[in-house]
Amino acid sequence: MRLFLAFLALAPALLARPFTVVAYNVENLFDVDGVAVYDEYQPSAYTPAHLRTKLDHIAQVVARIGDAGRGPDIIVFDEIEVDRTPESRVDDPAAFLRRYAGTTFEKMLAAPLTPEEAGLPAEAWLLKAFADRGLTGYTVVAGSDSPAVNYEDGNRRAIKCVVFTRFPVQAVRQHPIPNARNILEVLLDVDGCPLTVFANHWKSGASDPATEKVRVADARVLRARLDEILRDDPHADIIIGGDFNSQYNQKQRNPAMPETGLNDVLRSQGDERAVRGPQADLYNLWFELPEARRGSDVYRGEWGTLIQLIISRGLFDYRGAQYVDHSFGVAKYAGLNMGADGTPRRWTFEGPAGDGYSDHFPVYARFVTVADNAPNRWLKLAHPADSMAPANGQRVAYAAIDLEKTALTAAQIPPGANLRDGNFNGKLFHVAGRAIVGPRLAVTFQGGEYEVYAPDAALREQLRAAWRDGATVRFYGELGQYRGRWQFVVKDASWVK
Repeated sequence: MRLFLAFLALAPALLARPFTVVAYNVENLFDVDGVAVYDEYQPSAYTPAHLRTKLDHIAQVVARIGDAGRGPDIIVFDEIEVDRTPESRVDDPAAFLRRYAGTTFEKMLAAPLTPEEAGLPAEAWLLKAFADRGLTGYTVVAGSDSPAVNYEDGNRRAIKCVVFTRFPVQAVRQHPIPNARNILEVLLDVDGCPLTVFANHWKSGASDPATEKVRVADARVLRARLDEILRDDPHADIIIGGDFNSQYNQKQRNPAMPETGLNDVLRSQGDERAVRGPQADLYNLWFELPEARRGSDVYRGEWGTLIQLIISRGLFDYRGAQYVDHSFGVAKYAGLNMGADGTPRRWTFEGPAGDGYSDHFPVYARFVTVADNAPNRWLKLAHPADSMAPANGQRVAYAAIDLEKTALTAAQIPPGANLRDGNFNGKLFHVAGRAIVGPRLAVTFQGGEYEVYAPDAALREQLRAAWRDGATVRFYGELGQYRGRWQFVVKDASWVK
């Protein structure tokens, strides 16, 4: 009898199913048919070798998130190409994978492609790359943004939202937005309980009052749909993810904006306990991290939080899915998508196969299913977040990098190594070489000539004032390429000796 009672006590825990949700802006994943809105994705600049690198790098990062090697269970992707060759669409992903089971995406992209293969939707290529890496079991739900329609802003849609999920899909809805990409709504069955996922990619220009009006329109459409769902079930399980092109503290960082989409209209907020009452129904997971760690993208030396995961009050109760307290994080990995300075290694077309990952780190959170069916019982919070949000973003701490330990010196470079073979991109170097003064500053290093660039205008002027043609200069720089030119990027005054 005691054993039976003990089993009953453990039953909810035994039934618990953990799963991971990710939001990831992959910085423009396009197919290789050359039919694209963006000029840089024409065949002269973007080849099958570039797509191979993009797919490989995305799969590497995603495989690190969630259970080891298995990857996350739900992924909200942004910046997947709107397919412009519908004759090569993939209506049955499982059949598509069976068709190409005898080869790999690398082999496919190394051989001449048929027109049908070249035009395979970008999400199909990504599904194949995932399957080849053991990331399997996904259903693909893609946004339906039209490739042919000229929208209110006069543009055609180039990119869309896509959801990969291992849970059964019960329903899909598309929410068109004037001058913006569709919001994608996906209703999932998670162990018999409904979970609604909204995939977003709002208008760019986080600090621009003009584009904020479009983000307000995004927020109004999303808020209206949330109100419908929560009117029927105030404890509905809802995850809202994607690139909002808004800071989590958009209102505080842009006080001159009379109304912000994220904070004023959508009512995303940071008081974790407030969702238990009637005044707040959404919680932004960025508040789970200390202020110094809030950042997934960088603009002008400042961390941004454009990629977000926002959850409803239902994820805090004991019915259906439940958030795992303080499981939110930023997926940044040294040697992969994170550069030596701690910032994202963004994608570059340079070289025969391109390089880099994305200008955004993915963000993730963990959840678990619970069998208690107790919507009015609340998750115990170890350190509840409050709604305090700073008025500014965090500056990237370039000066805090241990340069002596991080940077490669000439003595540490293997003999005969070619710094331009792609293996050293994004790495930090201690450069000592001969200064070259011209329209662009440059330096000789390891037998080659490299431009020297500083993103900060004042630092650029400081370097130019100190540069003497032929003199020996010493500094720390991150190796990369810009428009075919190799360069060392100096990101802080502390990097100059």
